[in-house]
Amino acid sequence: MSLVADEKKSTAEYRSERPAWMEKPRTVTRVAKALALALTVAVVVVPFWVVIATSFAPGQQLIDNGGWALWPQEWKLDAYTSALSNGTTTRALFVSLGVTVVGTAFSLVSTVFLAYALARPGVVGGKPVMLLILFTFLFPPGMIPSYLVVYSLGMVDTYWSLFLPVMVNVFNLVVVRGFFQGIPDELYEAARLDGAGELRTLFTIVLPLSKAVIAVVGLFYAVGYWNDFFRGVMYLTDTSMYPLQTVLRGYVSQGDGLNQGLTDEGTLAQAPQAMKMAIVVIATVPILCAYPFIQRYFTKGVLTGAVKS
Repeated sequence: MSLVADEKKSTAEYRSERPAWMEKPRTVTRVAKALALALTVAVVVVPFWVVIATSFAPGQQLIDNGGWALWPQEWKLDAYTSALSNGTTTRALFVSLGVTVVGTAFSLVSTVFLAYALARPGVVGGKPVMLLILFTFLFPPGMIPSYLVVYSLGMVDTYWSLFLPVMVNVFNLVVVRGFFQGIPDELYEAARLDGAGELRTLFTIVLPLSKAVIAVVGLFYAVGYWNDFFRGVMYLTDTSMYPLQTVLRGYVSQGDGLNQGLTDEGTLAQAPQAMKMAIVVIATVPILCAYPFIQRYFTKGVLTGAVKS
């Protein structure tokens, strides 16, 4: 028993030892790393906290402090009430939610089917199609050709223009394809021996094993659709169809937003800086709420899918 215990102890000690080429960190090094980490966290957290505090601060405090607040003297919801009661922000919020949900669903279905087809050996035209897809990744189309294509398809001033032109992302496609290629060939052969077709193999074997990469790619798509403002400016002329990020961009960059039809005089009567920060918080919180549920899939999904191309 003692020999077994000693062997386990020596194994544990061996595993805990640092490699021979790696020096033991000194106290100064540890302190420097801790300070660097604390500084990085502060650089990220402090501006976001200032945005939140400003959105809740009363108007007089913002006027006295030059438009910003580090801690509200009184926590008020006036900015959020005004932002959500004028109709424009609320409508834009629902537009962004709809585009994000529908666009992510379309993108995931298209990416999964295309990646599965390109991952299987012997597909007719598989290599030329893959090269064509990679070519679009290296040489993306310009703004004017993209607009002409969308215009020729009659999608200008429609919600389709907000997600159909970018429905398949090449990077996400390559990641999913690499993940599918990493699945053992024995599973595909066993499915064929059982008489399963390609669709049945995809839904019963491949997809259950690919939850991690699908979750990560789905989050990438959702964040992309939610944060996009440029396509709203480029393809939509009706401001009532604007998604939330386009409204936020117009309101923050234009200041008053009256030229864009994004606010009204009742809204401008409130503290404008608090209104801006409230819309920023409204536009940021949904993604922050979704991220913790997907975070645990990041390492497994991205690294495993990127090992094989």
